[in-house]
Amino acid sequence: MDDSRETQSVNAFVTGYPVKHSRSPLIHGYWLKQLGLAGSYRAHEVAVEDFAAFIASLKDGTSGFVGGNVTIPHKEAAFKLADRPDELSEELGASNTLWLEGGELHATNTDSRGFTANLDERHPGWDRRDRAIVLGAGGASRAVIQAVRDRGFKEIHVVNRTVGRAQELADRFGDRIHAHPMAALGEVMRGAGLFINTTSLGMDGEAAPRIDFSTLAEGAVVTDIVYVPLKTPLLAQAQEQGFAIVDGLGMLLHQAVPGFEKWFGKRPAVDETLRALIIADMEKH
Repeated sequence: MDDSRETQSVNAFVTGYPVKHSRSPLIHGYWLKQLGLAGSYRAHEVAVEDFAAFIASLKDGTSGFVGGNVTIPHKEAAFKLADRPDELSEELGASNTLWLEGGELHATNTDSRGFTANLDERHPGWDRRDRAIVLGAGGASRAVIQAVRDRGFKEIHVVNRTVGRAQELADRFGDRIHAHPMAALGEVMRGAGLFINTTSLGMDGEAAPRIDFSTLAEGAVVTDIVYVPLKTPLLAQAQEQGFAIVDGLGMLLHQAVPGFEKWFGKRPAVDETLRALIIADMEKH
C-alpha cells in the first residue's frame, strides 16, 4: 500500500462465524469518519468450510480487501494460512489481524497489546507488581498470559476447573506460569497485585460465584476481559471490597488500533467519544 490510500477507497473486514454481532464495524467506522478517510470496514461472515477459499481470495486480490480482523472460530486457521505470521501469533498459535504487504499475507495477534493498553489507560501503574492471578485457561487466557508475562510479572498463577488445561498454558508460556485447580484459588490469591478473569463468568447477566478478594495485595487491580455487562459481577464484588477495577471494553477498543493503522495508513486514537458510542450500542442490545 502507498499514499493512494489518501484518495482511493480501502476496504477491510472482520470475519467470523457468526459475526453479525461484532462491534468492530462501529469502531472502525468511527475512526474512518473522524480521520476523513475514504474506505470501508464491514462484517463478512465466512463458514468454517469456506475460510481457506476466502483467504485465497484475499491473497490473490479478488476479495477486494486489503486485510481485516479474524474472530472465532477462524483465528487458528488464519495463523496457519498466513504467509508471514509474526512472533506473537507464533506463540499464541492464532492470529486476529491480517494485511497484504509485498505480495504476501502478514498476520499478527493484537489481543495482548489491547489488554495492556487498556490497563495502561484506565489504571497506570498496574504493572508495578510481581504476582498475577489468571482465572480460566480457555483460548482467551493465552493473550492475557502473554501480555502479563511480557510486562515483567515474575509469577503468573493460572487457576482453572481442569488443571490439565492450565498446565498446558504453563508449558506453552514458560516457567513463570503456574497451574492450579479451582480449590487453590484462595491460597494463590494471597499477596497478588493483579487479578484477571478470562472466563465467561457473569457474562450477559449470568450469575457468578462469590470471591473473597481481601487477601490480594493492598492496591491490587481486578480486571475482567468480559465487557457485557460493563461492570461484571466479579468486578462489582471486587469494587465492593475496596479494590480498583478495570472493565474489559478498552481491550476491544485498543486491540483494533494496529490493524486500522496497517490498512488505512493512519493511527487512530481510542477516546471517550468512541467508548461512549460502543456503550450506547451495548445498551440498545
